[in-house]
Amino acid sequence: MEKNEVAVTKKEPNYRGVKAMPFVIGNETFEKLGTMGTSSNMLVYLSTVFNMSSISATNLINIFNGTCNFGTLFGAFLSDTYLGRYKTLGIASVSSFLGMLVLTLTAAVSALHPPKCGVAESSICVNPTPWQLTFLYSAFGLLVVGASGIRPCNLAFGADQFNPNTDSGRKGINSFFNWYYFTFTFAVMLSLTIIVYVQSNVNWAIGLGIPTFLMLLSCVVFFIGSRIYVKVLPEGSPLTSMAQALVVAFKKRNLNLPEQPWSNLFNYFSPNSINSKLAYSDQLRFLNKAAIITEDDEINTDGSAANPWRLCSIQQVEEVKCVVRVIPTWIAGIIYYVVLAQMQTYVVFQAIQSNRRLGSGNFQIPAASYSVFMMLSLTIWIPIYDRLIVPSLRRITKKEEGISLLQRMGIGMVLAIVTMLVSALVENHRRTLAITHPTLGLVPRKGAISSMSGSWLIPQLAIAGISEAFTVIGQVEFFYKQFPENMRSFAGSFLFCGFAMSNYLSSFLISVVHRTTKVGETENWLSEDLNKARLDYFYYLVAGLEVVNLGYFLICSKYYKYKTTENGTKDVAMEELQPQKPIV
Repeated sequence: MEKNEVAVTKKEPNYRGVKAMPFVIGNETFEKLGTMGTSSNMLVYLSTVFNMSSISATNLINIFNGTCNFGTLFGAFLSDTYLGRYKTLGIASVSSFLGMLVLTLTAAVSALHPPKCGVAESSICVNPTPWQLTFLYSAFGLLVVGASGIRPCNLAFGADQFNPNTDSGRKGINSFFNWYYFTFTFAVMLSLTIIVYVQSNVNWAIGLGIPTFLMLLSCVVFFIGSRIYVKVLPEGSPLTSMAQALVVAFKKRNLNLPEQPWSNLFNYFSPNSINSKLAYSDQLRFLNKAAIITEDDEINTDGSAANPWRLCSIQQVEEVKCVVRVIPTWIAGIIYYVVLAQMQTYVVFQAIQSNRRLGSGNFQIPAASYSVFMMLSLTIWIPIYDRLIVPSLRRITKKEEGISLLQRMGIGMVLAIVTMLVSALVENHRRTLAITHPTLGLVPRKGAISSMSGSWLIPQLAIAGISEAFTVIGQVEFFYKQFPENMRSFAGSFLFCGFAMSNYLSSFLISVVHRTTKVGETENWLSEDLNKARLDYFYYLVAGLEVVNLGYFLICSKYYKYKTTENGTKDVAMEELQPQKPIV
């Protein structure tokens, strides 16, 4: 045993911490600069360069975003089970670069996109050919692979570079998270202003070529630091343990639970587990049958089950319950994200048919750049909430976090309803001015530009940003704390999967409204020309959906039981965690 212990000591990883950060943060910054501006302006690109209708472009973007987010589950699985985070990030970064390169070619090579539409309303627009769409979709496919690997792994990989068992390492992790979100915000701001401006007002080939070059820099910076990275080896998927508990519970569904299950069920806990030992709970009691010991079950000398597909421990069962319990709240999040989806899609179309000039000059704010106000409000609100509001709430509620995570998420959902109501009122105002007052020109394939200033769109985006600060950031922390420790990479994927399902739901909702509603004889609520449509009615519909969702969320919150460890604590501090996997 002594020799083994010496061997383990020699393999203590050489944490470079801060020395590795320029490479990790540099990779992250260039990657976000390369992809965020492009994705936010892709709606305009599809409408103007590929001559797609608003409905087709919006649905394609929703499906693309949904697939990117849903793919993170597969990326996290590959990372934790087979590849490790370093290889996953490397493959994903190269894939993102290739996707951006192919996308740039669709703009630079005239044969890869249809000819430009005429300005006149009666002009004929040529649709893209199957070959052109195939080339476009291949770019999207490569970007999906890149996003699926980068999103669930980049934060965790950066944290891997610090020793969680030292004070300096723990401080380094906190500093890394701060720098990560700072660079993320910086990259988004830059993308939504400078890069989007070049794309919309200079040249699409140059505007896409810049982020492609930045994505190449991201790959180069990442691989330059390869020699100093701490690379965590995969140890197998925690989903196997969950599957075992579900399968065994089904096999033993006809057995009766003992009168005192907490003392008579199989209660083995591995001394090598990084998870906290969870307390027995009566919720979802049918799962407890997986821990019933029968005459056919064999137990090893160390106390573990000989066949985990026939007998599971209470710990395994409680870990499954942790995941199952958050699913109802996750579903509420899916419906909530529909509001954010509208802020990224139809607000762009509203901006296109609004007065985007600054003052009396000729400079126009790019339609996609209005999303920056949502990010600005979120960025400004977070320190105000953290430094001013939370301390006041602590004095009132006597809770460390001020209010519970579920209460925080609920406030964001209320603000989401307000966002849609304000959006509907602003759209009604924009449309009324377009119909009753002189317009400022004509947008090809859409309609007249309303004299309403684009600044009217800022309040709804600002409220949406504050709503996101409450609900989305609350969900990030909620999933992180409620999932078992060895599933925290999946916790991040769980959030992205919610985004994915919301994108699909939003696309489905738009398609249904487009086909079933009518305005006059030929138009509908979401017609190509917003002046002939009733987008405000659609916003009211989404607001009603959010009211129902809020009621559902309140019911879920009332019956939710937070994860509790055997010693009675509800959360595990990061500094108490041990290294999660073998490290080289």
